[in-house]
Amino acid sequence: MEEPKISVGLSVGRELIFLLHTPYFCGGVECEGEQRLCLKEGMVEWNGSLYPQLLFIPKGGNPSQFTLFGVTIGVGFHWQRKEDHLLRGSLKVVVEGGSLVAINIIGLEEYLKSVISSEMSPNASNELLKAHAVLSRSWLMAQLNAGSKSRELEGGAIEAIEGGAQDPLESIKWYDRQEHTLFNFCNDDHCQRYQGFAHLTPAAVKAVEESRGELLLYGGEICDARYSKCCGGYLEEFQNCWGEIHHPYLLAKRDAPQSEELDLSREESATKWIKGEPPSFCNCKEDSILSQVLKEYDRETLDFYRWSVEYRGEELSQIVEEKGNFGLGEIIDLIPLERGTSGRVVKLKIVGSRASKIIGKELEIRRILSPSHLYSSAFVVERAREGKSGGVLFKLYGAGWGHGVGLCQIGAAVMGERGYSYLQILHHYFSGVTVQKLY
Repeated sequence: MEEPKISVGLSVGRELIFLLHTPYFCGGVECEGEQRLCLKEGMVEWNGSLYPQLLFIPKGGNPSQFTLFGVTIGVGFHWQRKEDHLLRGSLKVVVEGGSLVAINIIGLEEYLKSVISSEMSPNASNELLKAHAVLSRSWLMAQLNAGSKSRELEGGAIEAIEGGAQDPLESIKWYDRQEHTLFNFCNDDHCQRYQGFAHLTPAAVKAVEESRGELLLYGGEICDARYSKCCGGYLEEFQNCWGEIHHPYLLAKRDAPQSEELDLSREESATKWIKGEPPSFCNCKEDSILSQVLKEYDRETLDFYRWSVEYRGEELSQIVEEKGNFGLGEIIDLIPLERGTSGRVVKLKIVGSRASKIIGKELEIRRILSPSHLYSSAFVVERAREGKSGGVLFKLYGAGWGHGVGLCQIGAAVMGERGYSYLQILHHYFSGVTVQKLY
């Protein structure tokens, strides 16, 4: 294999402003400094002329750098904001759906240096960074290989409705990274965080270079390696979050030194697990370790191994109606119907005064029950009456942050601090895999 070049979607808007810090060529014209591109008559306007698309290529022999202003990150999550990103490689601008789309073309290894710097903090251990470099590289390559097999839906989401016309009470959806039509990957959590090179860390560069070309393989195939912030102490399985595919390397497992099989799909067991605080690699409150994984905007709250959220009945009803548009009326009850291997709710029945609805899978549940997103779908529900008003009060007790499949970033950070090697970390979270250097 050779190292591939990839294309990354960066920003969308009717105007794009960027600064070329080094000489570039565009259509045979050398350019540098600030550039303004606008959408006009369905084309890209640049320096008074219209183009169907533009490609800015670094002038040979020079390290390439440009800054793209006003890039949105954390789309749809509570940390959504705009940033200016310092980037490398080529910049392509095309027109799609009445907007300009900025696309970065860059080598995979260079891209990974930014991803690891964007996902991890500079004080992360070398073993954690190397483990993350291998799994991020594996996920990228698996997606590139699977691209032709995937189907595209708006926003890059798979939408599956089980039952469909036969069962209008169900709305079962899952959201996964699918082939984009204009580029390989986007720059946000939907794919992997790619926030440029301004915060590039020597540690991330070292980890990527030391593991260059190394990938996770199972049965000779590159693994669809997944990761989340905090599994909550028990790993989830792929099919409970996405399509009905059982990956033998993404198995249910305790995030702890000793293996312990638990049946958290049962309501009684899940309740005891979630409302307890069992020891796990990711049950960590040490700031020096958490800061290895959590960016400043991630650390606006630190209650994620075990967390809780409270809603008044009318408040929850409004959220569900705004997010789902189901017409359920006043929410009376939330009933978990199916749980995954980590206790995450896969199917949830929402009982309303006018109708009921069954929703899933985990990300859809997190989306429907929160103004942004719940930390995870591993939660239990308690209902109570609210003082003199007599209204219903819902309290959700939860565990973990994210889907919980594959590598647990906080758990892996703890393992790195305890002296585990990057290979030991990878073998803990991915069952039966080998690590091989393919280029």
